Amino acid sequence: MAQAGGEVSPDGGAAGRAPPPLIADRLAKTYDGGRQAVPVIADLSLTLEAGRIVSIVGPSGCGKTTLLNLLCGLIPPSGGSVRWYGAPLQGMPDRVGYMLQKDLLFPWRTTITNVMLGLEIKGTPRAEARERAHVLLDQLGLHGFEAHYPSTLSGGMRQRTALARTLVNEPEVLLLDEPFASLDFQTKLVIEGDTARLVRGQRRSALLITHDIEEAVSMSDRVIVLSHRPTRVRSVYEIELEGDRFDMMAARESKGFADYVRSIWADLEVGRA
Repeated sequence: MAQAGGEVSPDGGAAGRAPPPLIADRLAKTYDGGRQAVPVIADLSLTLEAGRIVSIVGPSGCGKTTLLNLLCGLIPPSGGSVRWYGAPLQGMPDRVGYMLQKDLLFPWRTTITNVMLGLEIKGTPRAEARERAHVLLDQLGLHGFEAHYPSTLSGGMRQRTALARTLVNEPEVLLLDEPFASLDFQTKLVIEGDTARLVRGQRRSALLITHDIEEAVSMSDRVIVLSHRPTRVRSVYEIELEGDRFDMMAARESKGFADYVRSIWADLEVGRA
């Protein structure tokens, strides 16, 4: 079920195959703590393949958000390397979408104009931007709310709007930093399913940071468990569940689901020792 220790990065160009969207190889990050260095991440490797959802879970404060920032070039590593589609990372990749726990919608813009913002910045013609935004809003159950302002939307609607804003630029890779954490359980299941459908249905890839083990198992093809600081990969779980992988409640009721959750929880408990 689980593979202990760090992941082995595949050869990105072997046998003429396209390289994976993302490979981190022996990644490390240390901060200057004044009198002594503070190691946060040490010797961490992972791979995100095309069309897959990978979740990362770990103890609170272990550096999950720091890892995500390293992977997309927002902060530089202290050691190791990051490759996107086989090329060394240089700045933030142009094929990535980054979604946070907070929706960060602009209160003076309507639902549809919030979604259109990235396309406007890129210079996309307004009619095309509006059409693309409409399509995503329809897919995410927001038809009829295009002209609403964020203050009039529920938390789930705001998060769907933020997801549409992330997807409208057609990123090939999504980096998701606990984007569903503040939602009620029912809304969370619906948006998790929407996200899985849009990622897998369009052959995108997603790396999800979450503290929710059940969310990680139900959504993902792989779950990576991190250790305490300095953070390393403690174990890797390849998730195989029966049935509809877009139905998050069905996934939670699937054979083997509870075993994955118990095993991952046990790994996290060991990390507390």
